[in-house]
Amino acid sequence: MQAATRKIASKLRAHPLHGYLKRRWNRYATLGLVANGFIWITSLVYLALARPVYTTTWALLLPGGSSGVSVNLPEIGQASSSSGTGMGSSTFDQRANYEYIFSSDTVLRRAAKLAGLSPDQFKKPRIKLLDNTTLMQFEVGAPSPALAKAKSFALYEAISERLNELRRREISQREGPTQKILSEAQLKLELAQTKLSQYKSRSGLTSDDLVGNLSSNIEDLRKQRAEATAQQRLFAARLQQLRRDLGLSSSQAADAFLLQNDGVFQQNLREYSEASASLKVLSGRFGVNHPRVVKERKRQESAMAALLRRSRSLLSRSLSSAELARLALASSGASGRDTLLQGLVTVQADLQGVQGRILGLDRAIASLEARLGRLSQRQSNLDTLKRDVQIAEAVFASTLTKLDLGQGELFSAYPLVQMVVDPELPQKSSSPKVGFVLAGAVLGSVFSSLGLWLLWVRKPWVKKLSKFISP
Repeated sequence: MQAATRKIASKLRAHPLHGYLKRRWNRYATLGLVANGFIWITSLVYLALARPVYTTTWALLLPGGSSGVSVNLPEIGQASSSSGTGMGSSTFDQRANYEYIFSSDTVLRRAAKLAGLSPDQFKKPRIKLLDNTTLMQFEVGAPSPALAKAKSFALYEAISERLNELRRREISQREGPTQKILSEAQLKLELAQTKLSQYKSRSGLTSDDLVGNLSSNIEDLRKQRAEATAQQRLFAARLQQLRRDLGLSSSQAADAFLLQNDGVFQQNLREYSEASASLKVLSGRFGVNHPRVVKERKRQESAMAALLRRSRSLLSRSLSSAELARLALASSGASGRDTLLQGLVTVQADLQGVQGRILGLDRAIASLEARLGRLSQRQSNLDTLKRDVQIAEAVFASTLTKLDLGQGELFSAYPLVQMVVDPELPQKSSSPKVGFVLAGAVLGSVFSSLGLWLLWVRKPWVKKLSKFISP
């Protein structure tokens, strides 16, 4: 083994380069040439073999504000809906969420399919969020300018499709609970309406103004009763005055008036009056038993008997001679008594009519007041059921309105995006950058040469330092 090693060493010493590299300067010069040659050769080979990359730049704008909708519902209230983008939030930036979505494999695979490329050929775009704006800047690279532009539009279309899909998912997730709430509100509304309808049928409150109309009718009847009471007092005063003038009661006046209007009674009364007058004259001239006196007395008694029979027939009761005489005197028509008698009977009839009207009004008022009391209690229950219906209607209408208005709130989670800078055909390639490569090669040469120079001067400095430390 040692022999082989010595043999190899002897061969190396015999090589022509051994003498050249033995000198220190030659070694560093050779190493510097090799290092700089490697740097420049690899740089030039990269520039010669690297495929050019063309990059197109475009930008999307996200809305920075929020929109709201407010709807006034008659007799119900107000429903409002707002759509915020979250761009003004101090806790997060919506663009960061979008950056993650736009760089996802789902979006990139779809964009590659739209561009007619394989997923491996569609690399992630470079997305930059511009400070103090709502802009997102995209940089998409491709081997050719046309392909870079096509990939940009494919990516934008894939982004739009993905956002629409996410919005549809959110709609689906929201509609389930919302439809359940809406169905419950509709069921409560139908139940409240059914209760109200059934109670209306049972209670008899077919009209909303029934209680009010009933109260108005009672007030009208009370006014009529007050008027009838005033008439009653007036007729009563008039009747009292006529009674004093005639000296008869109301019933007696009525009897006298009835007898006065009966022709048979009046004929018998005249017969009685004539017989009485003739008897008075004959009694003064002849004796009691005189035939003419006896004849007139019989005539008088016969007329009286006829008067009593006729009065009993007319009045349905028997009268004494004194009562008959008073009634006959009242109905005789002397000194205008017949006019007073007729007036008394008329006033009596009017008074009875007014009293009957008052009694009828009292019964009607009492009946209506009793009905009003029953209906008032029912009306209270009806009002409670109406309020329940109104509340159910308000809840149902507001829920339905918010369901419709809530469609706009979908853009709060996934705001609309607008392409404000369209992709253009790049005029020159973005990679490789010849200037950067050459500058890198120059810097590499400088640094490698500087390193070798430091190695060159290292040994003398080490010797001097050793002598200084260890004299």
